[in-house]
Amino acid sequence: MHSHIRMDKDGNLPRREELNSLKQFQSAGRGYWSNVSETDWSDWRWQLKNRVTTLEQLQQLLPTLTPEEHAGTVLANSKLAMAITPYFFNLIDPADENCPIRRQVIPRVEETATAPWEMSDPCGEDSHSPVPGLVHRYPDRVLFLVTDRCAAYCRYCTRSRLVSNATHYDFHPEFDRQIDYIRSNPAIRDVLLSGGDPLLFSDEKLEYLLDRLRSIPHIEFLRIGTRIPVFLPQRITPELCGMLRKFHPLFISIHSNHPREITTEARDALGRLADAGIPLGNQSVLLRHVNDDAEVMLAHVQKLLKCRVKPYYLYQCDLISGSAHLRASVRRGLEIMEKLRGHTTGYAVPQYVIDAPGGGGKVPINPDYVLSRNADRLVIRNFEGKIFEYPEASDGTPLAQPPKEIAEPEFVHVS
Repeated sequence: MHSHIRMDKDGNLPRREELNSLKQFQSAGRGYWSNVSETDWSDWRWQLKNRVTTLEQLQQLLPTLTPEEHAGTVLANSKLAMAITPYFFNLIDPADENCPIRRQVIPRVEETATAPWEMSDPCGEDSHSPVPGLVHRYPDRVLFLVTDRCAAYCRYCTRSRLVSNATHYDFHPEFDRQIDYIRSNPAIRDVLLSGGDPLLFSDEKLEYLLDRLRSIPHIEFLRIGTRIPVFLPQRITPELCGMLRKFHPLFISIHSNHPREITTEARDALGRLADAGIPLGNQSVLLRHVNDDAEVMLAHVQKLLKCRVKPYYLYQCDLISGSAHLRASVRRGLEIMEKLRGHTTGYAVPQYVIDAPGGGGKVPINPDYVLSRNADRLVIRNFEGKIFEYPEASDGTPLAQPPKEIAEPEFVHVS
């Protein structure tokens, strides 16, 4: 994927050319699997069967493995198994130790270091689980965990305690109990299928599950959380899309973190889902040396829109055990949001959130646009730093005086 990109005399890609390259749709290519037939390469089951899962495979494919990566891969199965589809592996730049794709899927020894504030269940899902495999934190919606398997494993996975079963969590969803709970709680109107990855199911198994949920009268719409269009776009077949369109309103949230992940193959897979009438949103995680760069993030969100995907959430990396080396600061996240708002279409701007540690749910985190507030007005600033006041009565009724730009705020405290 990188052979046609022109480097400078020091072997580096000039910054502007790098950003322009990230904005382009490029194929992942075959790379190390150039002798594989088109039939096999396009078969999602072949991709799963031939994933990179061992140190021996990794050393053959990536001779530039660092000592940290070597040690991490040896120990990977004590926390989260390693698995990388051949398709996604081709996106790794073997010459770049800080390749943003590499950092997401290749284990590092830093995963074995746990800070005092890190947790195995940072979102408190187990404490909000009324039946195995179901999380009911918010009043009107539930998280329906269907499997502990993914096409590839993200090293910052918030469910690494159960995903891949490396820690012997022994996750066994009980569909009958999960569905009975949903049926007996009429306040639930929204079901999110996640895991693991629901799109690893066969069309028939997934259709059976969606059909059972759709038959519950108070379920208004269904959602699927998946990274399959990014890790395994071959899975997004016309047959799958035809089946999914029977269950509208059905929404799909994908997970992409970096513009390099949005290849021509991913674009086409997302197009098939969009053509099936499925609204698509993207959830990114803010990651150090991956996407903690405003220009990279801008290229990413704009590229998503070109694939008919709305950037939905930008998550602060959860306090999952062993993730400190991947965690960018909240300060950095706010700086990035400042450089998105007003500098690109609002459709491209995700909501930056922290999933409150211990199970508090998603908390929006925004730059300080409200500078002050009292009984009769707000003082606000825009993306350019210009200051405005908005008059408002103490009961919230707008006043007759129109908003105006002011030179400086007269007070600075938010009461």
